[in-house]
Amino acid sequence: MCRLIAITSKDYLSPQTAANGLAVMSEGYDGSGVGILLRDIGGPFANMKNIPVLSGVFSSAGLKRLDRFMMDLGFTTKYKVTFKTNGTRPAGIPHRDIYLVRAYDYPTDWEDYTDDQRLRELMPIRLKLRQMGEAQKDMVVFSFWPDTIMIKEVGDPVAVAEYLQLDRRDLTARVIMLQGRQNTNHEIDLYACHPFFLEGYATMTNGENTAFIQNREFLMSRGFAGYRGYMSDSEVFTHSLHYFISYLGLGLECYKHGVTPLTDNAICKHPNHAFLRHLKHTCRNLIIDGPNCVIGCLPDTTLFMVQDRKKLRPGVIGGTDGIFVFSSEICGLDAVIPHRDKKKDFQPMHLDTAIVGPQRRRVNLICQSDPLLAN
Repeated sequence: MCRLIAITSKDYLSPQTAANGLAVMSEGYDGSGVGILLRDIGGPFANMKNIPVLSGVFSSAGLKRLDRFMMDLGFTTKYKVTFKTNGTRPAGIPHRDIYLVRAYDYPTDWEDYTDDQRLRELMPIRLKLRQMGEAQKDMVVFSFWPDTIMIKEVGDPVAVAEYLQLDRRDLTARVIMLQGRQNTNHEIDLYACHPFFLEGYATMTNGENTAFIQNREFLMSRGFAGYRGYMSDSEVFTHSLHYFISYLGLGLECYKHGVTPLTDNAICKHPNHAFLRHLKHTCRNLIIDGPNCVIGCLPDTTLFMVQDRKKLRPGVIGGTDGIFVFSSEICGLDAVIPHRDKKKDFQPMHLDTAIVGPQRRRVNLICQSDPLLAN
C-alpha cells in the first residue's frame, strides 16, 4: 500500500511539514517514489496567482530546449526556483541536472484573451513539452498552471525531501498533497508518481483500480486532449474528477455517484433516482473497482476524501479551525496537528464524501443517500 497525507491551512506551510507527517507512516510504503503538489502557493509566488508556473526536471540540454520553445511562444520568465541539493544523492535517485520551478508572464499577444481563454491554452503546451521530453529523454514536465507547483522523484520520500532541501523560505503553500508511493503495477517512472493534476484538479490514491482499462478507454474516447498519459492506473481518478465537474458541469457529489454508484435497489429509493439511474448507465465505464482511498483537490483548493465500496484502505481527517489534515493513518495526523480535539477525527465510509473548503473551518460530509445539492 501507499501512504497519503494532505494539509489545508490558512497559514503558509513548508512541504517539509507534510514530509514529517509521511515519515511516521514509513512502514506503509516501499520508498519507490514521492510526489508533492503545492496549491495556493506562498513566498515570492504569493503575488503571482494568475500567471502559469512550470514544474519539472531537466537535463542541461532539455532546459535549453525549454527556453527556446517558451521564448518562441512569447512567454517570459517572471521568477524561478532551482533546487540546490544537499550534495548527498540518496541511493536509487538518478542524477538530475536541474529541478526547476518557473513562473511565466503570458505572451503579449494574449493580452486580449479572457482568463478562461488563457487557461485553455496552457494544457496543450504542457502536453507538447511532455511529448518533446519523451522523444529526447531530456525533460519531464509535471505541471504548467497558475498557483501550482509539482515535484516528483523516485526514492524514499524522507530522503528526497532532505536531498532537495524542501524546507526553504521560497517554497510554501496553503494546500500540500504528498504521497509515498508503492509501485505495484508499472515500471518506476516519474509520471507514475502521485498526485496527478489536470487543469486545477488533483488526486492521489492508496489502492488499486482493477477497472483501469475500461476507465481509461472511456475517458480517451471523449475527445479531450488532456485525457492521456496513464502511466499509473490511478491517474484516471483525476481525469474522472475533471470529467464530472469541468466537462459535464456536475457537482462534487456526482463524482462519488459516478465512480462508486449506489446499488440499483438504493437508487430506486433515492430522491434523485431518475438522474442517478441515468448517470450510472451513461458513465458505467467510469465505475472503479478498488479498494481505493482517494484524496482530491478542486480548483478552488477544496480538499476531499472518498472511499470505494470495498473500504479496505485507511483514511482519517482531523484538525481545527484553520488547519486540517487528511492522512492514511492517525499517526500522520498526530505528527502535524498533535494538539487537536481527537474526538472530532473522522474516518469516511463507503457512502461518504468528506470535504474541507477553502475557508478551512470544518469537515463537511455528503452522503450518497442524501438528496443531491443544487448546482
